[in-house]
Amino acid sequence: MSLLGGIRPPIAVLSALLLTLAAITALTLGAADNALVPKAVLTSQQYVAEDGAIALRASLDESVTDLTGTATLFDEGDPVSADTVLDKVGNVYQKWRGTAVIQIKSGKLLAARGENVPLTAIDLTRLSRKDGLGPRMVRLENGQTRLIMMALLSWPGQPQQLLVASSTLSFPGVSLGPGRAIGVIDSTGRLLSSHGALDAKRARQQLAGFAKTAARKAEQNPISAKQPGAGGYTGVSGHLTGGATKNVRTVGGYATLAAPQAGGVTTASTLGLTVVTQVDVPARASQLTRPAFGLAAAGALLLIGSLAVLLLLGTVQRPLIQLFLESRRLTRGDLARPVSVPRSGEAARIGAALERLRLQLRGADTDVEGPAVRRGLGARALLAVCAVLLLVWSAPLMLLLNRADGSVRVPNQIVRDQKARTATLSDRVRRALNEGDADLTAVAALIGDRTTSEDMRKVLRRTMQEHDRYQSLYVLGADGEILAQAGATPHHTAGKGPAKQVIEVSGEGGKKPVVTVTAEAPGRGGAALIGEFRIEFVNALLGRQGMGEVRVVDARGRIVGGDSGYLAFQRTPSYVTPLLKHEDAYATVLRGGSVRVAAVAPFSGGGAAKPLRWKVVSWQPASGLAIPEYSRQNRTVLAGLLGLTAAAACLGWLHIIVVRPLRGLAAQSEALADGDRKTVLFPRHHDEVGAVVRSLELIRQQLQERPRRRDGGSRTPAQAGRN
Repeated sequence: MSLLGGIRPPIAVLSALLLTLAAITALTLGAADNALVPKAVLTSQQYVAEDGAIALRASLDESVTDLTGTATLFDEGDPVSADTVLDKVGNVYQKWRGTAVIQIKSGKLLAARGENVPLTAIDLTRLSRKDGLGPRMVRLENGQTRLIMMALLSWPGQPQQLLVASSTLSFPGVSLGPGRAIGVIDSTGRLLSSHGALDAKRARQQLAGFAKTAARKAEQNPISAKQPGAGGYTGVSGHLTGGATKNVRTVGGYATLAAPQAGGVTTASTLGLTVVTQVDVPARASQLTRPAFGLAAAGALLLIGSLAVLLLLGTVQRPLIQLFLESRRLTRGDLARPVSVPRSGEAARIGAALERLRLQLRGADTDVEGPAVRRGLGARALLAVCAVLLLVWSAPLMLLLNRADGSVRVPNQIVRDQKARTATLSDRVRRALNEGDADLTAVAALIGDRTTSEDMRKVLRRTMQEHDRYQSLYVLGADGEILAQAGATPHHTAGKGPAKQVIEVSGEGGKKPVVTVTAEAPGRGGAALIGEFRIEFVNALLGRQGMGEVRVVDARGRIVGGDSGYLAFQRTPSYVTPLLKHEDAYATVLRGGSVRVAAVAPFSGGGAAKPLRWKVVSWQPASGLAIPEYSRQNRTVLAGLLGLTAAAACLGWLHIIVVRPLRGLAAQSEALADGDRKTVLFPRHHDEVGAVVRSLELIRQQLQERPRRRDGGSRTPAQAGRN
């Protein structure tokens, strides 16, 4: 017999699977949940740390790009004094703590603004090296850390100068929420900067401990640090669990600064920085454990599975093996004893045909009557009965039992984190729009009445290369004529002059919203530099793990951006619309058809984007969170699915290998008993059914030889006819 063929292996595998599933059910559905902090809360801390790392990386990269781009713009104009450079830089960008210009050859300080820049940390003799102008971190005497950025100022016939800016390792626009602390560490675990709730000594000690652990974990490879196929954040990230006092435990998260694309490199990602967060959360075990339920479900599976297996053994396997033995007996010539005919089904039909063939081998005619076959369930119907039995156990687990209803308790920390992360995204979008306005303002300031169209196009093309936020840049005259353009075709109405509003949205009725930024060119008589944002750039800012659906809505409640598919200017879902009335960041749990965690955060800062009155709203189903109620529901559903899968696999296997060939064998055996001696019978599988087919073929050959022996053996049918 074939190792995997025949009737025994499917039934044996089904028995083993059901026993294993019963043990798994008893252990998983009845096991005590000893986790004091839900996994969803721990994972949320990892996401918060990732948000901080993304914000810090984007801020540092943008600062380096802005400083370098500003220096390049000055290089292309006429020489100006160091004071003029710093004044224009300060008017356009308010992101650096201190700025300075020094002469490289002599080391003389030409001008300075803001706090003192630690110029002693700059080795002017090494600026020509490959990384000579790269940013570097400097530790001040007071223990604070500054990031130093540099760019060259070069004019023909003038000594080279160095534009230097210093900034803190702060988190622009990151909303911490109550009780949270956040810090930046280097590769050794040294805390470079920190913010938030660190008044208590215990909090400072815990953050220092988290910093050492995070630095050690940050050494991992980002690919191997994740589960295969996990995706998500491109750097190394995770959650941390700290000490506990009474019913409170400190949990945290960490994330390294990483490029937006996997395997990519940015200026900030090469600094070896890691973001660490911590917050105190309630620590108490879940009260949902019911050990009796797991034992009852396992016992019910054992009972139902035993009935199904016994049914298969008694009505399918045993009759088939009986037919196998009877058919072999007939081929050996043992014709004295009648064939033992099974009670019903295909096996009974085959047994009756074997009995008729036995009588024919003993000399009876083909029309000899065989034993009466009782009508009953066939093998296919018996498999259906077994499937129904197993479905009776699986279906309630998948659809009815341990279901989390509308009263499910969502941890308060999850709601607070949803609110804080939504506020962080809102500020990130606002800052991105303001940075776009600042970039265009810096470029427009250098467009004078003597700037040619070719020079303008050159500047616009370079600006688009430095900043991926624009899809089109163009200089628009006061009369509505486009003087220079780079990128895609502008969405501009012919003859319409520059808009009065700095940032506006158009494109209603089209496929995509069009966000335009207008920066007046002071020396061009009413002309302005117009930049059209790529809406994909705005949407990319919203993509965050663990936040569900994220949308940017305008003052009229229409969607202008989102992290997933949406229709431009459509309304938000009805269950989210009431949140839009809040003028401050707000989060809640929405209950109704399903439980959702939702939050809204309006633009809260200043800048050119403030008049837009946009809001960022986010929502996610609570069923996707790893909280006790849904974890129990998911385990219950999984047990039901495993039972259904085991039944479908094994019964389907049995149907293909045994039942379907058995039905064909019943028809073949009856045809042979009715006198069909010409159809050659051959087995499909080397198993019990195949063995019965081989026996029938031998019987057919014996019956075919009987007329020849009676007619003389060697005479042909033609000779026998002439005689």
